[in-house]
Amino acid sequence: QLTESGGGLVQPGGSLTLSCEASGSTLENPIIGWFRQAPGKERAGVGDISLSDGSTVYSDSAKDRFTLSRDNAKSTVFLRMNSLQPEDTAVYYCAAGPNRWEFDYWGQGTQVTVSS
Repeated sequence: QLTESGGGLVQPGGSLTLSCEASGSTLENPIIGWFRQAPGKERAGVGDISLSDGSTVYSDSAKDRFTLSRDNAKSTVFLRMNSLQPEDTAVYYCAAGPNRWEFDYWGQGTQVTVSS
């Protein structure tokens, strides 16, 4: 099971940190990815992190503004988002998988709204 939290309403230029807590069989998967889906758009990747070595990969839209980190003791991955803009408004999902191309488990999503 994956549980996201931390979404909400933030003003343009603001920051949010999303959390993704893993439990059960999802803990067997070494990769946690974050995705987002804006209204009327397809789901898009934001970035992912390896739970074993902490290596990260970011999409072009997330690079330089978003940071992934992990707390293995708490089975939690964090997505720190800075300099948020209205185009970052979306439902954000975390997912777990065996590699960076397959995600078998998904959370329920958390809404992020960037608006003044």
